[in-house]
Amino acid sequence: MASMRDIKRRKGSIQSTQQITKAMKLVSTVKLQKAKRKAEESKPYFNAMYRTVCSILEHSENIRHPYLNGAESGAAAKKAVIVITSNRGLAGGYNSGVTKLITQGAFSRDEIVAYTVGKKGRDALERGGWQIQWDASAVMEEPSYADALHISREVLEAYRKGEIGEIYLAYTVFRNTVTHIPCLRKLLPVDVNEMQQDSDEEDASGLLMNFEMEEAEALELLVPKYITGMIYSGLLEGAASENGARMQAMDSATGNAEEMIEELSLLYNRARQGSITQELTEIIAGASAID
Repeated sequence: MASMRDIKRRKGSIQSTQQITKAMKLVSTVKLQKAKRKAEESKPYFNAMYRTVCSILEHSENIRHPYLNGAESGAAAKKAVIVITSNRGLAGGYNSGVTKLITQGAFSRDEIVAYTVGKKGRDALERGGWQIQWDASAVMEEPSYADALHISREVLEAYRKGEIGEIYLAYTVFRNTVTHIPCLRKLLPVDVNEMQQDSDEEDASGLLMNFEMEEAEALELLVPKYITGMIYSGLLEGAASENGARMQAMDSATGNAEEMIEELSLLYNRARQGSITQELTEIIAGASAID
């Protein structure tokens, strides 16, 4: 059995850790509310953009365009995956959930080039031998639309050159504080059937964006904005999911620490009681010997 001194030292260490987890939980809660508000404020614009692109695609059956049919030289090209994770750990399974979409999915190392946003995802893929084409981990500190636009331009330039034939986005969908779903979405070439199905599931209320040009011209203008919007939405939802996952993890750690403190307190009291009982026994035995 551990000594009273050891139990007391361990209890003090756990109490110090508990104070840290409580502070991290409070910080994550504040950041979560901020990220959640930004994600909700941006949704109406991106929903309108999404519905508009879907509306164009419904009337573009005869249109041949690289955004719909793939780049001419990209048939055998590699696939690009934009991987959105966090720069910090202590977020439960948030980061591993995203990286598993790639490492345990249908992709092979030879066909994938990763555009990473977040050090945890980048490091995990590097350890697994996956090719990192480009990294923008600093973006996750304070994601903005300008950051999403920069990422979009990088991958679209490679797509137009035929260096990559498909573009995917791996991120975490934020449903609520406790529900975060890792998601892999194909961005290019645009899957018409998938977009129309998703559009049917979305709320169809609201006005579409007006455009007065040919469908091909509209696609050339809107699809890059749609890609940028999807990336920005992924960044915002990723930030909200990260802080939600960290808040949950720290809440769980705080609760576990409380249970451990209670157990150690019980052990300490038992050890103290045993020590007192032993001292009394020795005193009584000594008194009896004198008599």
